[in-house]
Amino acid sequence: MRGSGTPNDPGGSHDHDGPDTPHDLGAANDPGDPGGSRGTGGAPTPPANGSWRPRPETAEDRPAVRRIHLAAFETAQEADLVEALRRDPEAWLPGLSWVADAPDGTPVAHALLTRCHVGEVPAVALAPCAVLPAFQRSGAGGAAIRALLAAAQAAGERTALVLGHPPYYPRFGFVPAASRFGIRPPQPWPDEAFMALSLDGSPPPRGTVRYAGAFGIG
Repeated sequence: MRGSGTPNDPGGSHDHDGPDTPHDLGAANDPGDPGGSRGTGGAPTPPANGSWRPRPETAEDRPAVRRIHLAAFETAQEADLVEALRRDPEAWLPGLSWVADAPDGTPVAHALLTRCHVGEVPAVALAPCAVLPAFQRSGAGGAAIRALLAAAQAAGERTALVLGHPPYYPRFGFVPAASRFGIRPPQPWPDEAFMALSLDGSPPPRGTVRYAGAFGIG
């Protein structure tokens, strides 16, 4: 899913540890690479990797989550997508929307898992994810994603899917979904960009993925 939040991209993420790409349907702007310091531009210098504090989103975080997506993407599509997913009781999974706080307690990154299905088997989709521009490539997004995936595993989820930046998501254990597991995307997405992760170590189910209606993927 592209980070641009287009209807054909179930997500979008602006926080990879690599190049900033707004075209991942479940990716983020740049969650992990060192860098992103202010230099001469006036933005705060991010803390070193390991200083981020990932935690589940609370109701009080919702305005901050929206600000993160509005700042990370060129349009409001991802921010609106998060709110649409939050309103969908069949898609929203309590405890699987996480933020990463800077040391001063400010949320600077957000990562979200919502319900999808592989055939008729429940799975989770990673999208959208985003990081405030001043904190991209600093590890904030990666911290949020790792904590979120661990929370999903603890909640008993078996399979996570992402359409995202091919060099970025394998660091979390994602591999090509179609060629490795027989998980078919709902549209002809590149094999290397549509990825799956077994959260419990069991073989993922085979079949075609069905995303929540908010993604607009027919």
